[in-house]
Amino acid sequence: MSQTCKALHEKLETLPLVRWPFDVSALPRNGIYFLYEIGETWGHGGSRPRIVRIGTHKDGNFRSRVSEHFLVDEKKMDFDATKSPPHDRSIFRKNIGRALLNRANDPYLAVWEKDFTTRASREAGFKLRDIEKERSVEAEVTRILRENFSFRFIVVDNQTQRMGTDGLEASLIGTVAGCNECRVSPTWLGLSSPVQKIRESGMWLVQHAGAPPMNDADERLFTDALASTRIQFGPPALVHETA
Repeated sequence: MSQTCKALHEKLETLPLVRWPFDVSALPRNGIYFLYEIGETWGHGGSRPRIVRIGTHKDGNFRSRVSEHFLVDEKKMDFDATKSPPHDRSIFRKNIGRALLNRANDPYLAVWEKDFTTRASREAGFKLRDIEKERSVEAEVTRILRENFSFRFIVVDNQTQRMGTDGLEASLIGTVAGCNECRVSPTWLGLSSPVQKIRESGMWLVQHAGAPPMNDADERLFTDALASTRIQFGPPALVHETA
């Protein structure tokens, strides 16, 4: 599995690396993204960046999914107790906030864990919420994401091929999470996560962390997607950044 993980990292480096700030409209409508984090390196020799999260989305929602992670629409910070906070729309943001609060032994973690996307849950938890506290944590999550994370992506238009237990996303995650050579740095924020699977896998995710690695069919699909993405989005020198 370690050789497959090494090859995966190397092949992805032939694609553009996207950093904040970026133009959302320059991203594909369907695909799989691979996130890197400053300070996290792979275990295959040298100091090349390690993949710390792999994710996808339902049909047509790639841009909105990435936008929710990086909070491209900053108006979403104008929430109150009648609205859900940004991290309820992004499990990635929720996981970073969990680690921050847990590291600080902050009891507000119990409220952060709740899901306020429904009206019923917001009404039930109205008295528990400290909106200024939530905004402060959300702002720190946004800062960390924008300053410390970058990503690459491959275009995969077929949702069945992308998602689910049998989709490419699952086997990609299984390949990286199961690598016995890639290790977290001693200062990785994820080590403060209250979620055991995050600490153990070294990745900012739970779903598919124990999935089987890529098989031959998965590798063919990945290779085809990689080639197609290079044609559509150009060589590594091209970075989709705004001025």
